[in-house]
Amino acid sequence: MWLKYVYAAMLLHKAGKPIDEDGVTKVLQAAGTEVDPVRVKALVAALSEVNIEEAIKSAPTFMPAAAPAAPAEKPAPVAEAKPKEEEEEKKEEEALEGLGALFG
Repeated sequence: MWLKYVYAAMLLHKAGKPIDEDGVTKVLQAAGTEVDPVRVKALVAALSEVNIEEAIKSAPTFMPAAAPAAPAEKPAPVAEAKPKEEEEEKKEEEALEGLGALFG
């Protein structure tokens, strides 16, 4: 869930708008997301000390590996997909780790 809040802040930054509680709340509401004011306040407070442009420049970038060519024979069996909740939790954890890198 934190990822949505970070995306809202990044959108405001990219648009040249101030990253404040009102702006983040409006972006989240426009996206149809239920807003937690405590999370908004925490995010805005945390980002107030961060030079976002510098953080973006210093963030590691990853080059996606080229996809392997499809086999000419029978396709490999498809692995069972993870439940959606587990994937969301993992994304949130990764986002929080990335967010932590922004703050030192």
